[in-house]
Amino acid sequence: MYLKYLVGLLIAMEAAMGTRGSVESAERQITHGTSFHHELDNNDNFSPNDRFLVFDTRTDDGGIGASKQIAKVEIATGEITTLYQPENPGIFGPGAGAASYSHVRDEVIFIHGPFHPSGPENQYEQFRRVGVIAAGDGSGVSRLADARDTAAPFTPGALRGGTHRHEFSGDGEWVGFTYNDEVVRAHGRSIGKDLDLRTIGVTHLGQPLQVAESQQFPGTAEGFSALVVSVVPEPRPGSDEISRAAWDSWIGRNGYLRPDGSRQLARAFIGTTRTAAGEKLDELYVVDIPNDITQAGPLGPLEGTETTFPAPPAGAVQRRLTHSGERVHPGCEGIVRASHDGEQIAFLMKDDEGDSQVFLISPRGGAPRQATFLDGGVDSGVRWHPSGNALVCVAGTRMVVTNVAPGPRFGESRILSDRAPQPFALVWSHDGKTIAYNRRVMTAGREITQIFVTDYDDHE
Repeated sequence: MYLKYLVGLLIAMEAAMGTRGSVESAERQITHGTSFHHELDNNDNFSPNDRFLVFDTRTDDGGIGASKQIAKVEIATGEITTLYQPENPGIFGPGAGAASYSHVRDEVIFIHGPFHPSGPENQYEQFRRVGVIAAGDGSGVSRLADARDTAAPFTPGALRGGTHRHEFSGDGEWVGFTYNDEVVRAHGRSIGKDLDLRTIGVTHLGQPLQVAESQQFPGTAEGFSALVVSVVPEPRPGSDEISRAAWDSWIGRNGYLRPDGSRQLARAFIGTTRTAAGEKLDELYVVDIPNDITQAGPLGPLEGTETTFPAPPAGAVQRRLTHSGERVHPGCEGIVRASHDGEQIAFLMKDDEGDSQVFLISPRGGAPRQATFLDGGVDSGVRWHPSGNALVCVAGTRMVVTNVAPGPRFGESRILSDRAPQPFALVWSHDGKTIAYNRRVMTAGREITQIFVTDYDDHE
């Protein structure tokens, strides 16, 4: 308690005295348009050369389902280039949003709803969407990332639902995503049960897959897909079974280091368990992903059945990292983020006073270590500096940078900016010199989500 009070007092003193703990003059607004929002959506928005930021164009009324284009903005000039726009957009979309850049290629990936809606109503749903990859040069060239096949007999490597939060691996060869299954959802509705369970999957690019083209979606995809996390409607109380998996991201740019010295491809995520008393409890999990996802595992066929989810491939290992049930305020939260070297996973957990703070844990296991001690706690936006020595997060209206390098300064925080309205959707550039984020600001009489950037000097 005293340490958190002291750190909070020091931060407040720095801001009040105008020391280098506050560098608000560095903030620059990059977008200014009024026709739509410019949403970064907690993704990997910087181009590989850090010149551009990719965003979607959702609206207040329709959200992502009403977004009709994916665009990039040049940071130096504010010039906007459209990267993707459907040929025949409907009233509601098709829903093109939540875009991420590849770390190594000039291309972006994003959610795409039905290509050819069969009626005037909004057909964009969590269980009815795919990932689309578009060229980053503005040429308009695009291709489907994951195939979709919702009619039995199903196709191994294809999916039967909707993908979301697409994220390239560090080498650009894989895409991770969250997933909702349309087939099992429909089965649940037919028997009066809620089986719309969110889980996690991956697509291995470079393994093209051909399925029957539907009225709503193309038939050719760039990669072979599989679900890698197992979820069940009613987890056994006190077990490691989960009913939901989400808020996931890749561990490291190239996996994490195993005890034998090899690198392991993996994703970290928040899984919803049941306590011994049957209450829901969110905990931190890791799933190790095999290099070959084409072989069925012990839980069932990769493609699933008409009543069961697609099963994880052979070699996918799901592990629980936290057991927070004995804490004063149990549970984990937030989008989990791993350092670029894969050695530490950052996530949010409440301290004894009930404030959400950043904690760190190794993907190999062990005890979590508290990294922030901010008065009022952390709201969102945890992102890693490429060096692995610092984290940035949002705490109220403040953007706060915390030193997480080993040594006496571990946990030391300073304010990068303190300005309303609250920033959100933070993302750090590849070179570590720029942080981009959103604010909702009044623009020509309307509240619009705009993109801002601020400089970061690692030596400070």
